[in-house]
Amino acid sequence: MGTQMMEKMKWLIRSRNTCVLATASGGRPHCSLMAYVPDDACGEIYMATHRDTTKYRNVSDNPHVSLLIDTREEHPGKQAPELQALTIEGRFQPIRDPQKRLWAGSRLTAAHPYMGDFLKDPDAEIFSVRVVSFLLLKGISEAYYEEAQGARR
Repeated sequence: MGTQMMEKMKWLIRSRNTCVLATASGGRPHCSLMAYVPDDACGEIYMATHRDTTKYRNVSDNPHVSLLIDTREEHPGKQAPELQALTIEGRFQPIRDPQKRLWAGSRLTAAHPYMGDFLKDPDAEIFSVRVVSFLLLKGISEAYYEEAQGARR
């Protein structure tokens, strides 16, 4: 499949700014609509939440997550052949390094200015999802799978 398809997957990540974050704990799934920014290589995706939320409790208990990024707003109400949905398997990682947290916070605020006050809240936590794999669905029948470089499950 190769580099060309991987670049299409990364383009989709870079061209959007919200995703669905799926978490699970105790066998119970939970989905959240999240604002995000990727790193330059699309190997990590940064988000923020309050610590006292179901999603944060879930990722603290089970770091395996899934993200969904799609193009449905470009094709409302249709199952167009051009519709794309990218599922990303990843692992939640808290950001412990203060400089990396500051860097990720500034990227989040640049992409989502309304998050500035939210990120100043002492209960806000910036975290990353380390990408393990990508699954791109195009239309209803084309599927492309790629493992991330250096990914650990």
